[in-house]
Amino acid sequence: MKNIELLINNGINVNDSLDLLGDVDTYNDVLKDFFDEVKEKIEKIDEYKKNKDMPNYAILVHSLKSDAKYLGFTKLAELAYNHEMESKNNNIDYVNEHYDELIDETKNIIKIVNEYFDGTSSEKSYNVNDNIKKSILIADDSNIIRNIIEKMIGNQYKVIMAEDGIETINKINENSDSLVGIFLDLYMPNVNGFEVLKHLKENNLFNKIPVAIITGDDSKETIYKAFDYPIVDVLAKPFNENDVKRIITAMLNLK
Repeated sequence: MKNIELLINNGINVNDSLDLLGDVDTYNDVLKDFFDEVKEKIEKIDEYKKNKDMPNYAILVHSLKSDAKYLGFTKLAELAYNHEMESKNNNIDYVNEHYDELIDETKNIIKIVNEYFDGTSSEKSYNVNDNIKKSILIADDSNIIRNIIEKMIGNQYKVIMAEDGIETINKINENSDSLVGIFLDLYMPNVNGFEVLKHLKENNLFNKIPVAIITGDDSKETIYKAFDYPIVDVLAKPFNENDVKRIITAMLNLK
């Protein structure tokens, strides 16, 4: 049996995470998702840093920050937030100067999580009923965020997932007749959420498919810009199951 005290004794704020995720089993599932994808995410972050691609660097450290917040990695969340803000300002000097600090803390978390799982990580499992006709699209570059929402609603809806804007548009076009709602992240690589909103507007899809925004950016400028489109609501990170189900109810009321 996993010892949750190992995480707590290493400064991980498990209690706040359980308030969001509900129970230890769900927390463990999300933690496994993080463990399975974080090394690849760090490799991409490093690539964007080397190429001085600050827009995509900002997107991925934003994703890392969101993951860290959900799992109680307080220090990592703070470091990733600082990198997000500075990279958005194209402050390459800050990124270079503080990069090792971000990576070292990420490696520290990986080490702790690896020890928690006894050096193993099991395969992810999902409980999606493919026979359910009502579908909800979750578009977010974070695998963790997608899986959190899927675990919250997967017993009631067929969940379709997309990890960037191009895939999101393709999924919308492929499933427009069955979709009862979309949870759309604003900051994704390749094509961002605002461009997806533009696609929906240009193709007159808002009357057919309700859309809620997922964002960790609560600035007034971002929120006002999102509400230039007829969205249902904003799902602010971090969120809980009640937040998600409240928005789905609002979506269904518009159908």
